[in-house]
Amino acid sequence: MTGLLAKVFRLRWTAVLLVGVMGQGANAADALNGKSLYLNGPVSGGATCASCHTASPANNVSGILAAANQPSVIQNAIATNKGGMGSLFNGKFSAAELADLAAFIGNPNVVAAPAASLAPASLTFSGTSIGQTAGPLSATLSNTGNAALNIGTISLSGAAAGDFSVAGGSCANGGAVAAGASCTVQASFKPTAAGARAASLTITHNATGGSSVVALSGTGNATPQATIALSAASVNFGTLLTGSPSAVSTITVSNSGQAALTFSSIALGGANAGIFTLGGTCAVATPVPAAGSCTVTLQASPVAAGAFSASLALASNASNGNATVGLSGTAATPAPALTATPSAIAFGTQTIGAAAVAQTVTLANTGNVVITFNKIGLSAGGAASFTLGASDCGATLAVGASCSVPVRFAPAAESAVSATLAVTSNATALQVGITGTGTKQATATPVLSEAGPIVFADTQVGSSATAHTTTLSNSGNASLSIATLTLGGNHPGDFVLGGTCVAGAAVAPGSSCTLTTAFKPVAAGARSADLLLVTDGGAQFHLALNGNGVAVVITTPSLTIAPQSFDYGSVVIGSAAPTRRFTLTNSGAAAVTLASATFTGPFAAVADNTGCAAFPVTLAPGASCDLVVSYTPANGASSGSVALQSTVAGSGWTIALSGQGTAAASNAAPVNKGGGGCSASDDVNDPMMVFLIISAAIAIGWRRRQTKRIGG
Repeated sequence: MTGLLAKVFRLRWTAVLLVGVMGQGANAADALNGKSLYLNGPVSGGATCASCHTASPANNVSGILAAANQPSVIQNAIATNKGGMGSLFNGKFSAAELADLAAFIGNPNVVAAPAASLAPASLTFSGTSIGQTAGPLSATLSNTGNAALNIGTISLSGAAAGDFSVAGGSCANGGAVAAGASCTVQASFKPTAAGARAASLTITHNATGGSSVVALSGTGNATPQATIALSAASVNFGTLLTGSPSAVSTITVSNSGQAALTFSSIALGGANAGIFTLGGTCAVATPVPAAGSCTVTLQASPVAAGAFSASLALASNASNGNATVGLSGTAATPAPALTATPSAIAFGTQTIGAAAVAQTVTLANTGNVVITFNKIGLSAGGAASFTLGASDCGATLAVGASCSVPVRFAPAAESAVSATLAVTSNATALQVGITGTGTKQATATPVLSEAGPIVFADTQVGSSATAHTTTLSNSGNASLSIATLTLGGNHPGDFVLGGTCVAGAAVAPGSSCTLTTAFKPVAAGARSADLLLVTDGGAQFHLALNGNGVAVVITTPSLTIAPQSFDYGSVVIGSAAPTRRFTLTNSGAAAVTLASATFTGPFAAVADNTGCAAFPVTLAPGASCDLVVSYTPANGASSGSVALQSTVAGSGWTIALSGQGTAAASNAAPVNKGGGGCSASDDVNDPMMVFLIISAAIAIGWRRRQTKRIGG
């Protein structure tokens, strides 16, 4: 009977091995995925292989190496509930996942690695005249591995390396190619000599072999030819005034070939060709020698308002064809314009015989031509009480420029007086009304420390520029009160007003208060406002506030987590804490820095030298790491999470976790409950045990029958 049993067992394991050999799939198994399944358990959750067989199959605990590259051995163990495996894993692994597990058991030291392929293996350029450029041609670097492919350098070598160049494409020195992705590199050919020319393009990287090479070849043709090159492909004359010529623009035409460049035509064309004047040294009758150059000058004189365009065409014997230069611009009708800030001056009540008080009027050229002043003066009326101070306004004022005119008030009589500041120029006449009142009583004399404008530095939208402080002083002999203090103008919401000067506040003689202004733009572009301060004596002060808001592009970090949630299933309280690996991948275009990982519930991070480094951790684009999380259950259902926070405000990710803690059975002394070597089964429903019992019964019956025959 013993021999019969041995034959039965031999037949059984022979069948298993045959199934294992026949079960080798046509598709290559993924040992890295098998490693994840081995360490973390099925994707749907549950126990892990590592909990019985230790973290590495190489230890051969419970003879696991029998399944090396043999997925059928694993399948058979599950089907026969060997060691309780059927109870743990039945229906939880697909055929592909079993193949991956077997591949990992066969290669327990597998690690993620890039794999580089560069295609095609050679690039051949067509015959090219010496000095001319052919190409570019492209080669594709693909990463067929499962880790980022880091590019070191892209270089040329070989006897004719100088005839080739690398420019364009998406591969770059120091760049990275994610697993499954690719990039391109482009090479061009510009022969310096006749005949066959060859070189090699080498890309160094961190994949096996350390580098990939493309052979480059081409033929230089000795026939000399001219080659034309322009210093500019287009000229934009900007905004011009009708009736006025533009500045002269110069285009340099170069011959980078080996033969003389001869022009057959140099001509203007297009809708507005008639407003341009040609000049320069380039001419049909004058060849340009090899390595030489000539110039073409252009001047525009628009006669009508609106956009204009034309083109300059140069026809020649150049091997790279004719050349064209686009010409464009905009014409506007001359429109002189002058503005005054403030548009009126109110000095309020001032004491007769006291020192004169002053306010400043700012004149700004807001037109498109230079302002020519004819006269800046005061009109009749109460002009005796008003005088002009030293002005920085000259005879002319450039477009966009400004100048200031100080106006002084020293009342000569106890009455209200008025005058007008009149400005005549080539713009529309400008008038600024001036008022004031003389009194013999003591009065306040408000004085601002500056006339403005206040210009703030360019500031990002939502941020604040450095605050600016202006002082309001009272140099009179009576107290003053601030009647009005407000922001107006185009964008008052982009500026902030503060300081000790407030509406209703009093300023004693010889005292002062401060006006603090800040710029906090709510939108991009030029922003402006007007600060108006009025005293109880009627004095008015204006301060222009200007700033430029700068838009900020915020890159939102992108992180992919696999899996995004996990259920650890039923775990005996007090047993070894099961773990799960969560793969964190930077799926964005910029580096992601994870500042912290916060755990809730009976879950915690596990230090693992194959997982993510200690937080904060930075992942380059396409890079990934594994966050290892353990579960130490209390009694009953458990839930919790891992909250990952990046260094960018408002960017975070959460992994949902759950599990079920169960108490250990009081009679749980036997370890091998299922009859196998490592089992989580709570009964003896092991098919192998049933097989052995039946075999034993058959053996006993056979022996008794033999004994009877001998005795008979």
